Amino acid sequence: MSNKPIRRIPYGTIIAIVAVGVYYLSNGEVTTSPTALASRAPAAQFDDRFDGAMIESSGIVVHIMPDGNDGATLQRFVVLLDGGQTLQVAHNIDLAARIEDLARGDTIKFRGRFEANDHGGVVRWTHHDPRGERPGGWLEHAGNRYR
Repeated sequence: MSNKPIRRIPYGTIIAIVAVGVYYLSNGEVTTSPTALASRAPAAQFDDRFDGAMIESSGIVVHIMPDGNDGATLQRFVVLLDGGQTLQVAHNIDLAARIEDLARGDTIKFRGRFEANDHGGVVRWTHHDPRGERPGGWLEHAGNRYR
């Protein structure tokens, strides 16, 4: 019979490492949809499959639109993604700060709810959830995050 000590697997440590990894990959917020994780690729093409999912990407501002109002005041602009797709961003400035110095040619990162349409899609919910019921979104411009 061998006197070798039995080596135990540190399950608690493994679980902690996985939890920390998931936390950082989700940017500190719980991501409720596997589609949302898949959409993090910078050159992802967003289409009907992503409708209703929280997406995260970045692009170049190619057009600044007048503010809109669909029950909330919206700062609206169009971004060009790496893959050539354009998306409209509708940022609720009743709940989050306006990006005052936004200009064509600026790089912007975003996280929000994708809504498919015939023009490439719209990204909404680029702000915190005032009820705290679901993960919020954000815009990042010139080192500042707008929630």
